[in-house]
Amino acid sequence: MNPTLRQSIVTLIKIQEWLVAQLVFATLGILKKLPARKAIRFTDYMARKIGPRTHRHKLALQNLELAFPEKSEEEREAIALDMWGNMARLMAEYILIDKLIDSGIDTGQGGLIEVEGIDRFLDLVERPRPFIVFTAHTGNFELLPAIAARYGLNVTALFRPPNNRYIANKLLAARRTHMGNLVPSRAGAAWNLAGVLEENRGVGLLVDQKFRKGPTVQFFGRDVIANPLLAKLARHFDCEVFPARCIRIENDRFRLEIEEPITMPRDSDGNVDVQAASQIVNDKVESWIREYPGQWMWFHDRWGDPRGFRIDPQQLARARKYFEKNGQWPVHVRRRKPGQPLPARMRNSRRPSGQGRKKPSIE
Repeated sequence: MNPTLRQSIVTLIKIQEWLVAQLVFATLGILKKLPARKAIRFTDYMARKIGPRTHRHKLALQNLELAFPEKSEEEREAIALDMWGNMARLMAEYILIDKLIDSGIDTGQGGLIEVEGIDRFLDLVERPRPFIVFTAHTGNFELLPAIAARYGLNVTALFRPPNNRYIANKLLAARRTHMGNLVPSRAGAAWNLAGVLEENRGVGLLVDQKFRKGPTVQFFGRDVIANPLLAKLARHFDCEVFPARCIRIENDRFRLEIEEPITMPRDSDGNVDVQAASQIVNDKVESWIREYPGQWMWFHDRWGDPRGFRIDPQQLARARKYFEKNGQWPVHVRRRKPGQPLPARMRNSRRPSGQGRKKPSIE
């Protein structure tokens, strides 16, 4: 590409990102001036109107059909609307997080936040040691590190910055104010987290994101690639692994749950089995999502090809017919970019029997 043209494209992208960031900042500034509950409920209402008009809504419905083929179209549509409401509330609550935290823990005399497993939380505060806490993008997951930081639990959280650099910079500054130590998800992050565990401190991980390289596990009965980082850290440090989640409950309140540590599966040498441990972690996340499906981010391409391919609608239709006939989905629903034809080698030939797609190896 011509260097001048390349520079022009880069400049246009920066301008677009800046304009989007200013729109987001202006919207958040307006919301911050409104009473907290009105701001949260207003964003919920608007998201339920706007969300279904976006291209992400179609992907969310396709994912919901893969995960819940037994549900009707109306039920899946209702879950998708709840998802948009949850995401909008998350945005509004982010700028109001001071008020949420200041409301305090519900001890029977008020407070917006209930905590189940408070004894485990206090034990981690009082007896410092290496541990891992994992969660998923459910409810207001941002409250977990914020509450931990406010009440003295030393946790370093791994997070993925937004693609928009202007939003990412402001978001990182805000997160560091409320959420203690943070490590951006980029090259070298694993070493940083290992250093934290070596210092007898805890790390927090989101484990439901799409990943390009790792063990293949089952998620809602379908193959996905899991992030092996949690299992590898647990294997190396042989530390406790706690599931934790945030759930929205009635009257704009929250429940934080810190569960019993997971018994990690071992291999023949007595070390944590990375493959089996990754499956157990994904099973836990799936159980959370099944319980509160409207509080998870369905618009992510979680079941897609790791190279970023999307669901092929024609193949999804064929898979739906297979499900109606056999009561289960076919093992693979291949995905490709919208409008992209199948490669000639896939149109004109078939794999010899017994030769399936090679699964990614764990490095």
